[in-house]
Amino acid sequence: MKAYQKNYAGLWIDRHKAFIVSITDAGETIGRVESDIERKVRLSGGSRTGKIPFGPQQVSVDGKQEARIKRQLHEYYQEIIRRIQDANEILILGPGEAKTEIKKEFEKSKALASKKVTVKPADKMSERQVAARVRQFFSEA
Repeated sequence: MKAYQKNYAGLWIDRHKAFIVSITDAGETIGRVESDIERKVRLSGGSRTGKIPFGPQQVSVDGKQEARIKRQLHEYYQEIIRRIQDANEILILGPGEAKTEIKKEFEKSKALASKKVTVKPADKMSERQVAARVRQFFSEA
């Protein structure tokens, strides 16, 4: 048996889906996680005045809906954490806030707090592009 086995994970994430790439001695696998996060509802008929052409628009977000979205986000992040918790090193890619939010969830997790986690910005990517970027990152490391 080898003294050290490679076990890397990379993921591209936004609030709607995540692509997870796992690289081990056995090979490479690509997975996908879809979130069930509901969209915020905008009220129709918002008014704008002539004085403020780009003024605020009404958005319907009550406390219950905000709490529900927060819970759904937490469940989505926990599913991703469950899938990559065995990795030695983790690369997180993504276009928005989700990449930093999930890094904070990693820091709260006892299983992942000691792992090396790298966060890099990335535009929208396909599964193959994510896999190539993860392979390239870990081959350089």
